[in-house]
Amino acid sequence: MKGRVRWVGERQFVAESGSGHTVVMDGPPEHGGRNIGIRPMEMLLLGLGGCSNFDVINILEKARQAVESCEVFLEAERADEEPKVFTKIHLHFVVKGHNLKETQVKRAIDLSAEKYCSASIMLGRAGVEVTHDYEIVELSN
Repeated sequence: MKGRVRWVGERQFVAESGSGHTVVMDGPPEHGGRNIGIRPMEMLLLGLGGCSNFDVINILEKARQAVESCEVFLEAERADEEPKVFTKIHLHFVVKGHNLKETQVKRAIDLSAEKYCSASIMLGRAGVEVTHDYEIVELSN
């Protein structure tokens, strides 16, 4: 896996993934940025959410669950002192669909957290307390 991050002025950067996708990152105005892009630590947090949500959907579809949507809401705490690393991250999944089995949803989230989500496992091994919970929303026909 490769990537490139190029400084484009002030506190703005353009990041390009090895697969050719780009994203703008920027800092807050109080640190010289113009607030025109996502913060680098936000990117890390969202990467965790994307990695885990990818796993959950994949596992639920393989289990033939009728998933219509899956959102993960992330909340993180950071250390007060430099380096301001993540200390806690909580993932709250909202899974919507038809006749979803709670055991399958729980299993998918647990498998992501314990076996498949490289981002979650890496952060956990680095000392971040990563927790998760979920709610299931039954959609009417």
